[in-house]
Amino acid sequence: MKMGMRGAAASVLILAMGATGTAMSQQPAARAAVKETSTLNSQREKLGYAIGIDVANSFGPISSEIDLAALRRAVTNAFEGKQPLISQEEAQKTDAALRQAVMAKSGQPVPGVAPGTAPPKVDREKVGLMLGSFAVGPSLAPLKDDLDLDALFDAVSTTFNNGTPKMTAEQAKATLEGFMKGKQAEMEAKSAAQAGTNRVEGNNFLAKNKTAPGVVTTASGLQYQVLRPGSGERPLPTSKVRVNYEGKLLDGTVFDSSYQRGQPIEFGLDQVIKGWSEGVSLMPTGSKYRFWIPGELAYGEQGTPGGPIGPNATLTFDVELLNVLP
Repeated sequence: MKMGMRGAAASVLILAMGATGTAMSQQPAARAAVKETSTLNSQREKLGYAIGIDVANSFGPISSEIDLAALRRAVTNAFEGKQPLISQEEAQKTDAALRQAVMAKSGQPVPGVAPGTAPPKVDREKVGLMLGSFAVGPSLAPLKDDLDLDALFDAVSTTFNNGTPKMTAEQAKATLEGFMKGKQAEMEAKSAAQAGTNRVEGNNFLAKNKTAPGVVTTASGLQYQVLRPGSGERPLPTSKVRVNYEGKLLDGTVFDSSYQRGQPIEFGLDQVIKGWSEGVSLMPTGSKYRFWIPGELAYGEQGTPGGPIGPNATLTFDVELLNVLP
């Protein structure tokens, strides 16, 4: 996504919510998008309804400009991992028209528009597609298996139409907080299990690898092999260096590479993971080493949030020391 449409949509909401007393008038929402849920029996229905209330409250000031059927189509499309139903260019135009309409209806001057000029007409279907494709859909896609979409849009429609919700604000808040706590506990348990697996796999690999010809193991557990010797200056643990490198997981997956970027990188050895600080300090300028870095000298129990490096993962790096910088 070249443009931050979520941010653009948020700017519309800020403008709308900043309108004092002259926000867009409420109009009946499109019923075609809504399949009313008689009761909220399952956890998926409760979560969907609670999220729907939150979505509706966020978009309330511009509800009259949103086609709910289009919004739902776009959200469903995003849940299925398909391309947006509206192009970036059309979404940008729609966003601009919507912002102008919000400003005009709130009495704010619209840049480039003469005072008293009627606000531009906004295509409600395109607004729904824009918000569903670039805001609601992508934000909720990670939760698609946890929520009921019928309940979500039932809540949105009811809120937009000033109906009586099936859940109070307090119940909605409690539902969302309970879900987030449960998800957090689930993620922590999964991370702990993965950390244990990675530690065992890493230890087994390093135990075998240390017997390979040319592999040296330091007191810390770092392992290295000289791929190409060098004869230049060795950096200190506090030096700034210029290197080329490639980092891999034990399964061979490349997660970072200055070679692929086509540009060496410069950094201080006191600003990187312990395995790098120790390992690069061993290298003469001009040399190329391969390092095997155990998890405790790499990214530890946390790994890299969201991947690709898991907790306690043992990593492989090929490093070329190009220069020790002044």
